[in-house]
Amino acid sequence: MTTHPDELAGLTGLFSDQELQIAASVRALCAAEVEPHVARWFEQGEPDDPRGLMRKLGDLGLLGMHLQGYGCAGTSATEYGLACLELEACDSGLRSMVSVQGSLAMYAIWRWASEEEKQRWLPGMAAGEIIGCFGLTEPDHGSDPAAMRTRARRDGDDWILDGRKMWITNGSLAGVAVIWAQTDEGIRGFAVPTDTAGFTANTIHHKLSLRASVTSELVLDGVRVPGSAAFPEVRGLRGPLSCLSEARYGIVWGAMGAARTAIECAQRYATEREQFGRPIGGFQLTQQKLADMTVEYVKGVLLAVHLGRMKDAGSLRPEQVSIGKLNNVREAIDICRTARTILGANGISLEYPVIRHANNLESVLTYEGTVEMHTLILGQKLTGQDAFR
Repeated sequence: MTTHPDELAGLTGLFSDQELQIAASVRALCAAEVEPHVARWFEQGEPDDPRGLMRKLGDLGLLGMHLQGYGCAGTSATEYGLACLELEACDSGLRSMVSVQGSLAMYAIWRWASEEEKQRWLPGMAAGEIIGCFGLTEPDHGSDPAAMRTRARRDGDDWILDGRKMWITNGSLAGVAVIWAQTDEGIRGFAVPTDTAGFTANTIHHKLSLRASVTSELVLDGVRVPGSAAFPEVRGLRGPLSCLSEARYGIVWGAMGAARTAIECAQRYATEREQFGRPIGGFQLTQQKLADMTVEYVKGVLLAVHLGRMKDAGSLRPEQVSIGKLNNVREAIDICRTARTILGANGISLEYPVIRHANNLESVLTYEGTVEMHTLILGQKLTGQDAFR
C-alpha cells in the first residue's frame, strides 16, 4: 500500500477545515476545466478559450481573492497560497494567469490607484470580465527595472506614454495594463486601457515553457491617458516592488504544487512499471529518489505555511519571501527532473505531466526575480553589503 506525501508528513493537519475546503474547490475546478485539456493547450501553445477560463476562475472567487472589497473574496494569505498550490499542481501557466491578474495588476490598482480607478477596474477584474496585465519588464531591462526606458510625460492634464514591455503574461488578453514608466518625478504607475490609441499587444510565440498561457510584448507609441490614470502617491520602485512581493509569495506555494504532481506521477509509475521481473518501486535507487523528492517537497510546504502565517499576521518581509521563492522553485525543478528519470523515456511525453511541469518551472525560476537576484537580496541582508552592482 502506498502513502501520499501529504499523508506521510501529516501536512493536512496544518490547515483548518475552511482552508482545506478552498483547496478542494480549486482542485475540483482544475480537474473539470483544465486537466483534461492542458497537455493539448501546452502542445498547441495557447488555451482554447482563455477569456472564458478567466471568467470561470472569477466565478469561483480566485481573482484577487486575498484583497478586500471591490468584489474580491477577502481570503487569508494562507488560503490564497493553497489556491496557488492547487492551480500550479495543474499547470504553472494557470497559476500565472491568476497571479498576474490578482497579485500584480489588481493589487497594483487596489494598493496604489485612486478610488475612481479602483471602482472602474477592480469589480470587473474580480469577476474575470476584465483581464489585467502588469508591464514592468522591458526587452533590455529585466532584473534592473530602475533602468527602464519607457517614459511618461505630461501634456496638459494628460500623460503620454512611449516604450516597450516584454514577457507580459495576459498581455494580448488584457483590457487594462498596469504600466510603470520613467517620469520627471521618478518611476510612476498608470492604469492604461488597452483600447487606447497607440497601445499594441503582440503575442509571443515559439515558447517552450508556460505554453498554456498567453505571453506578450506591449508597445506604447504616444499613448495618451488622462491624469486620473496615474497612481497618485507612489513614486520610485516602491510601487512595482510591492506588487512583485505579492506575486512571489504565490510562487512559493505554487512551485510546491508542481512538485507534488511530479511526485504523485513518479510514485504511481514506480508501482506500475516493471523491470527485471518486479515494479521499479521495489528497487533501492528508485525508493531513494522518491524519498528525497518527498523530503524536499515537505520542507517546501512547511516553509510556505510558515510564510503564509506570517503574512496573515502582518509580519512578513520581502527578504523572507525571497527565501521561499529561491528555495521552493529551485527544489521543485529538481523534483521534476528526478521524477522524469523515474519515468525514463516516458518522462518526456506529454501523456505524463512531468516534463510539462519541468519546462514551466524554467520560466518560474526566472520571473519575479531570478535565482541570482534573490540570492543577492539574502546576501545583502546577511552581510549588510549591496552586491547588486
